[in-house]
Amino acid sequence: MHFDHAGIATQDADGLAAQYESLLGAPVAHVEEFDGMSVVFLELGDGYFELLEPLDDEGAIASYLDRNGPGIHHLALATDDIDGALERAREEGVELIDEVPREGAWGHEVAFLHPESTGGVLLEYVEH
Repeated sequence: MHFDHAGIATQDADGLAAQYESLLGAPVAHVEEFDGMSVVFLELGDGYFELLEPLDDEGAIASYLDRNGPGIHHLALATDDIDGALERAREEGVELIDEVPREGAWGHEVAFLHPESTGGVLLEYVEH
């Protein structure tokens, strides 16, 4: 596994993308609307910042912003074998949010691990 991206919850993905592009030299690599969100990926060397803006007042990111405000939502790790990674997590006693992979941004298979089992960090596995 290796680091893939940091998911950042925001109310203004375009504004934050412009700031990070100027501040960090991180160009926009991909934009899509997915699962009730506007999603903007910024390229940062070997990884990405994934900016997550809710499109309405419903959904996971809108709820997250209501509870916590803007900031880091999750960290994502790339794997070549998401099913095997989930099985290892089960064997380690990690609580899974996703028992089986589901489609994520860019059409990649993803699965989330519950932060109560991972040191307070919402982890995402991504299979490209």
